[in-house]
Amino acid sequence: MARLFHVPLSPFCRKVRLSLAEKRIECELVEERYWEPSPDFLRRNPAAKVPVLKIDGKTLSESAAICEYLEEAYPEPALMPRGRDERYEVRRLVAWFDDKFHNEVTSKLLYERVNKKIMSRGFPDSRNVKDGAKAIKFHLDYMAWLLDHRRWLAGGSLSLADFAAAAHLSALDYISDVDWNRSQSVKDWYATIKSRPAFRSILADQVPGFPPPAHYADLDF
Repeated sequence: MARLFHVPLSPFCRKVRLSLAEKRIECELVEERYWEPSPDFLRRNPAAKVPVLKIDGKTLSESAAICEYLEEAYPEPALMPRGRDERYEVRRLVAWFDDKFHNEVTSKLLYERVNKKIMSRGFPDSRNVKDGAKAIKFHLDYMAWLLDHRRWLAGGSLSLADFAAAAHLSALDYISDVDWNRSQSVKDWYATIKSRPAFRSILADQVPGFPPPAHYADLDF
């Protein structure tokens, strides 16, 4: 059985978890306090980052590389389209959420409000929280624009781009930092992806000291 070393609210770990679940790859989840790296964890990944996936006799790190590996090793169901241009668009949007969205939103909301407390690194920086709350509006509007022109974020079919976005938004939704009333198209997209069987373990996550809001696991929110 595969084994994933992860942190429940990490969007990078969630993206890998969604890919594994969508492809119906049985996987054991092992929580890893990467900010207190053990010698064993550093041997698995000297970068001291999660996720780390042990599968097929290999130890894999970096979420984007892991997802690409899974796509090649377990091609069905596909999370990357066949066309060159379409695959580019998926990769562009994955990078958008894992880089731009993460730096402008996730790191300023989730990391300030949750990670700092868990890691005993002080109190939230109010300026960062304010900047993150402002930036997420732009990103939700951009997603709404994409969904006004496409069925899914990157095109006509569900792809890794949708899982990358949902991974970040679900982590932020856990702490009620997403205004779902800002865009009906984004809300409908999230409700659809949230109802997939692959999302079940994500919605079951519980972080001690941070209970999720009542709507978090509600499929008809």
